[in-house]
Amino acid sequence: MFEHLAPEKLFSLEGKVGLITGNKRFEKRAAEFGYDLTVDWREYPTAMPMVEAIVGGNLDMGMWGNTPIIRAISQELPISLMVVGEGHLRFVLATRRGSPVHTIQDLRGKTVGALLGGDPYNALTQMLRFELGSADPRASNIRIVNTPTLGMAAQVPTGMDAAIAIYPAFLAAESTGTVGIMNSFGYTEAYYDGPLGKGGGIMLPSVKKSQFFPDGYYLHRSFWVVSNALIEQQPKAVLAFLIAQEEAVAALKAMQPGPVSQLVRQYWNLNPEQGAKVINDDVLYIRGWAWPTENDARAVLEVSKFLVDSRIIEQPLTWEQVKAAFTRTAPLIKQAYERMGSKPPASEFTRTDVTDLRGLPVWEMDHWAERA
Repeated sequence: MFEHLAPEKLFSLEGKVGLITGNKRFEKRAAEFGYDLTVDWREYPTAMPMVEAIVGGNLDMGMWGNTPIIRAISQELPISLMVVGEGHLRFVLATRRGSPVHTIQDLRGKTVGALLGGDPYNALTQMLRFELGSADPRASNIRIVNTPTLGMAAQVPTGMDAAIAIYPAFLAAESTGTVGIMNSFGYTEAYYDGPLGKGGGIMLPSVKKSQFFPDGYYLHRSFWVVSNALIEQQPKAVLAFLIAQEEAVAALKAMQPGPVSQLVRQYWNLNPEQGAKVINDDVLYIRGWAWPTENDARAVLEVSKFLVDSRIIEQPLTWEQVKAAFTRTAPLIKQAYERMGSKPPASEFTRTDVTDLRGLPVWEMDHWAERA
């Protein structure tokens, strides 16, 4: 006899789970566990209303960036982390064509736009740390202006000498005169003109000093989040989602990056050639799997330290708090991994010859290194 679940409220960010929704993978996997599942896919402009909805019992799952995750953990909200939703996003230090700003050193005494408290600003501070000697913009007489939307930052509005932009928005703005100087991976962009030469693709030596290398100056990850109530009441529904998510990632990996990017064309407004550049950077496309590792979790720990500097939280998270956010889901994630017909071998998790930081999977977190 089927268990009938009330319609689950989920969130699809930027179409990255389009193959789950389009092929009803979640519903099919849930049916194998006895569920007659109806999924209510919702889109939200920011994470804040999702946080409120989960706390209020009106949302079961969502994909969040580091800032809302860290705030939720620090406030002991009833959520747990599941699998990686996206990561290794390129943040570009951008200016306008014709600008005298060609290197990050040229920012001294200038005005820079950034989304304060978010990943773009966090990435910028780490670029400043290793290139200018301090993560504090004020140490280099740099004035930061908040850019409340990612599209605005990429346009580098009048009154700003430069801005830190996410890669999809940067690529969409190039036709309007936006140009790139350097990126958070530690390489120059096309408008660079400095002591290392001219143009893009030159590695900045300072990036090798970052604790996040080879990911770059900054360790960017976002996670799928689930309410603790759903885990406790319907763990097999969560298991079904984890399996469906991994199947979707595998299906995306089997596609060419250009067509994959067109699944989110309505959000990115990029053609296949431009979109392929973004897809090729994403940690899920690089790996071909979404299982969380030690260094994925570490992103939450490290970013919490940046949020203290930004006065968003009073004190950083502890490593135990971060690991505790996986306590309820780790057994389910392991079950999902073991149920997959095709899955990465153990050696894949600890590879070091790749562009992303990995580590032992979450179901082996008892062996994760202690971190301050």
